[in-house]
Amino acid sequence: MVSCMKKEYDLSKMRRRPNPYASRLRKQVTIRLGTDVIAYFKSLAEETGLPYQSLINLYLRDCVEHRRKLDLNWVS
Repeated sequence: MVSCMKKEYDLSKMRRRPNPYASRLRKQVTIRLGTDVIAYFKSLAEETGLPYQSLINLYLRDCVEHRRKLDLNWVS
């Protein structure tokens, strides 16, 4: 089999352009989380090798996909 790949490519003449989909992928927000919540996800991050913010995003995405809702019955 003949390969058409070069060993090296000269990318110095390529023009840079922003990813047109980047703004749709993620949005930066400020959110206040309990220190225990952050510690929990950071410990999971050490176990899995994934960034803790990615783990939080994955967990929240799972909640969205499965339409999970909290039981917010407050005791008076």
